[in-house]
Amino acid sequence: MQIYLLFAGKPRDAHANAMAAEYVKRSARFAPCEMREIQPARYDPWVRHPSGAKVLLDPAGKKMDSHQFAKMLETYHAQSRDLVFIVGGAEGHPAGWRDRADLLLSLSAMTYAHELARAMLAEQIYRAWTILRGHPYSK
Repeated sequence: MQIYLLFAGKPRDAHANAMAAEYVKRSARFAPCEMREIQPARYDPWVRHPSGAKVLLDPAGKKMDSHQFAKMLETYHAQSRDLVFIVGGAEGHPAGWRDRADLLLSLSAMTYAHELARAMLAEQIYRAWTILRGHPYSK
């Protein structure tokens, strides 16, 4: 299993990726994990990651608590299936992507800046691993 965090566009704040990068680094202890900024017009996750589960962050998506999120991660890990998380840009996701996603996921009923969503998603992935491994971080 490998985890990919794909972010549409560049952050406005140069420090925005620092927190996300720290949690990606921590998560890499449990499974290969990488984050990358993409240009949706030039990057098709279905072509690049044909067997990976595509999870698109979407305000109307499924809401999960941290334990439910950890259970989802555990399910894909047991299937040895890559997880591809996609955070859309200011315009949202390109036409057709939402319909093709394996899961639409909402981080909250609130709207967050994309830079914050990056860090929050990366932290939740790390938290999920610590929950699954009984690590004290998740307490």
